[in-house]
Amino acid sequence: MYTGLQHAHSGLAYLVLIALIVVIVLMLIGALSGREFTEKDRKIALVAFILSHVQLLLGLILYFVSPLGLELFQSGNAMSDSTLRLTALEHPFINIIAIVLITIGYSRAKKASTSRAKFRSIYMLYAVGLVLILSRIPWSSWIG
Repeated sequence: MYTGLQHAHSGLAYLVLIALIVVIVLMLIGALSGREFTEKDRKIALVAFILSHVQLLLGLILYFVSPLGLELFQSGNAMSDSTLRLTALEHPFINIIAIVLITIGYSRAKKASTSRAKFRSIYMLYAVGLVLILSRIPWSSWIG
């Protein structure tokens, strides 16, 4: 089960990153061109929203079934080693914050009255979420 979750979490990460980049670019183009926010735009943003939430759910499940999750805190070595600290604390905490920002961006866009405000809410908060996600990916273990 653990290995399957690891592969699902790693594989879905590619889709999440691609979806966030696509949404940010499309919403930025929409805002700069002055066009109307359509149902298609909302659905495109929703896809990235859903993928990022599924990724978070997989990550949280993985964290609690992993031998590296909570047990790192019990050993007492997690905070002194940067790699362990990234796995035990920084990666989950920062990514939760990133998904919260993405959620706020999508929710604010639903409530906004103008198309420009909808585009802006999505591209700004999705971009901040993407930057946070990229900052805490364990690159050495993910790609290598």
